[in-house]
Amino acid sequence: MVVSGFGRSPPLMIAGGRVFVFPCIQKIQRITLNTLTLNVKSDKVYTRHGVPISVTGIAQVKIQGQNKEMLATACQMFMGKSESEIAQIALETLEGHQRAIIAHLTVEEIYQDRKKFSEQVFKVASSDLVNMGIGVVSYTLKDVHDDQDYLQSLGKARTAQVQRDARIGEAQYKRDAVMKEAHAMQEKVSAQYKNEIEMAKAQRDFELKKAAYDYEVNTKKAESEMAYQLQVAKTKQRIEEEKMQVQVVERSQQITLQEQEIIRKEKDRWSRRQRPLSSTKMEPWWTCCWRTCHWSVCFP
Repeated sequence: MVVSGFGRSPPLMIAGGRVFVFPCIQKIQRITLNTLTLNVKSDKVYTRHGVPISVTGIAQVKIQGQNKEMLATACQMFMGKSESEIAQIALETLEGHQRAIIAHLTVEEIYQDRKKFSEQVFKVASSDLVNMGIGVVSYTLKDVHDDQDYLQSLGKARTAQVQRDARIGEAQYKRDAVMKEAHAMQEKVSAQYKNEIEMAKAQRDFELKKAAYDYEVNTKKAESEMAYQLQVAKTKQRIEEEKMQVQVVERSQQITLQEQEIIRKEKDRWSRRQRPLSSTKMEPWWTCCWRTCHWSVCFP
C-alpha cells in the first residue's frame, strides 16, 4: 500500500500491515507483491548458425517488498497498473533477453546444456528487471523445438553415434573381458603352481625335520637302552661279587671252625696221653663215652 496526500510527503509505503487514511485529503493505492508466473515463449528465433527454433521458458518474478529502494522504484514504475499489466511488462522484458541469448548460441549449446542457457537468461534478465523494482526468483527452460526437424536429425545422429559408441564399447568390453579372463587364468595357474611348490617345500622341510627328530630320538633311545643294559650288567656283576665275598667269608668261617675243632681234638688227645694209668678215681660217664666214641670232621 502507498499512502499519499496531505502530510505524506514523500508517500508512505507499507509492505503488508495497516494504516490510517484521512478521506478526501489522503489517497491510498495498492500494488501487488504476489509472485507472478510467466510463460516466456520465443517462436522461430534464429540461432547463431541460422537455424530457427522455438524456446519456451518458465519464470517466477516478484516485486521485492522487503527492499525499500526496489519497492519505491516499482511504485514509480507500476503504480496504478494491474497485476496482468505488470506481468506483461516483465514477460516482454524476459522474452527480449531470451531471444537475444538464443541468437548468440547454437542449437547444440541450447539443447545439450540447458542449465547454462537458463543461467544466462536469469542473469541478464535479473540485471534489467531489478531497475524496475522486480526480482527474478527463478527461470527454467521448459521446451526447445523446431519445424525443420533439425533437432530430430541431431537426435538421430546422436543416436547413431551412441549406438556406434555402444558397439565399440561392447567390443572393447568383450576384448578386455577376454584379456582379463586370460590374465586371471594365468594368475590362477601361476598361483596354483606356486602353492604346489610351497607345499612341496613344506613337505620336504617336514620330512627332513622329522628324519632329524627320529634320528635324535632313536639315538637317545639306543643310548638309554645301552646305559640300562650296562647298568644291569654292572648290578649283576656287583651282586655276583658280593655273593663271592659272602661265600669266601662263609668258607673262611668254616675253615676257622674246622681248625678250631682240630686244635681242640689235639688238645684233648694230648690231655689223655698225659693222664696216669694207675689212677683209681672213677671217671664220669660222659668221659668214658667221649673216649669210646669215634669223631670225624668232614671238610668240604
